Amino acid sequence: MNVRNSDRSFRSLAGLERTASTSRVLNLAAVGTLHSADPEYAAQPFFQAATLNGAVLIKHRLRSDEQYLYEQSKRIATKLVIPFERTDLGLGGRSLLVGQRGWLNMLAELSASDRDLSRDIRLLEALDELPSLDPFLLREHLRRRDFKIANCYFAISPADLERMQRFVSAEISRLVLLAYGGLGGQGNIAKLVDLLLSGADDLRLEPLRLTLGLEGENFREGLFSWKGFLYYKWVLNSLWPELRQVISELRQIKIVGTRDMDTLSLVNDVGERVNKAIHTQIKKVRTTLQVYDHSFAQLTQEGNPVAFRDFLLKSPEMFLSLGERTGMISHIASFWRYRFPKDRPLRVEMEELLDILQDFHHGLNGANERPAAAHPVPPPAAEAQAG
Repeated sequence: MNVRNSDRSFRSLAGLERTASTSRVLNLAAVGTLHSADPEYAAQPFFQAATLNGAVLIKHRLRSDEQYLYEQSKRIATKLVIPFERTDLGLGGRSLLVGQRGWLNMLAELSASDRDLSRDIRLLEALDELPSLDPFLLREHLRRRDFKIANCYFAISPADLERMQRFVSAEISRLVLLAYGGLGGQGNIAKLVDLLLSGADDLRLEPLRLTLGLEGENFREGLFSWKGFLYYKWVLNSLWPELRQVISELRQIKIVGTRDMDTLSLVNDVGERVNKAIHTQIKKVRTTLQVYDHSFAQLTQEGNPVAFRDFLLKSPEMFLSLGERTGMISHIASFWRYRFPKDRPLRVEMEELLDILQDFHHGLNGANERPAAAHPVPPPAAEAQAG
């Protein structure tokens, strides 16, 4: 389909680039602009078809009028957009949704390539399995599927780096005291944080490498793992206030329109299940992060680099579960705010609310069946107001 600048995807895409929502957007065109001279970029492209390698990938919330595109209902799709002009996304482009009816024929047309697309098709299908496009989850998922892709595609965006700076600096400063003898000062701590998060090879990281006792590729992999855990700690720290608002608003929302007691009972039941599941997932994420905190404390407080080094080398296997859980609760927070913007009435029809809650429940619990009503819970106050 053609996407013009009136399409909501493109109106919001410029904003997503400015805010660097790496969990929702992977801008391959921008990666090409930044890294076209990098030999690894040319040797290990994301997509083999050149046209596709200049695309923008978006985790797209499907609207109700888009559900007909799929055999089965789904909430989040992977949108592939080929811009008309790579340097100006506002001009629009052509797009498809992975898995929609006839998408393989559309992909062949969009790619404009005689190359065999089987590898790129497998890659798109792998992307569609993920709840988000955050760089750490994405890298580990694709590596486990044996895709050889240059590291530059998994970099943290500049805007995210800026937002993480303050949060991460407090964590890194403890290690600076250990690895650099406490001589760095706040200016050098900030520079070290930039180096760590950017993934650049730099001789200034040598004291850190020596402290961790890692060599070559193990050091690079260790840094990537470390960045991943710092990233997820930052994400969870940012998400928690939003999730508390979602949980609060679940109890305040006002149902309007036609309703019946059986459906209302089911809404109450699924709402309570979602509430509990959100807390369960957050607890699991925090438990995983506590493993990191314990290993890091052994390094910074006890001067034992072995435990932290071993943790870093083994930690990629934790990324999939950690990233999937974080991605799902992130989706809940962002979708809820997208559907119920701040400073607007919390009003919704019963069937839509049930649909939203069941989607959340399915994602949080991996349920394959529509959850049945158990014993109804007391209705939220706002539901009691419905009239």
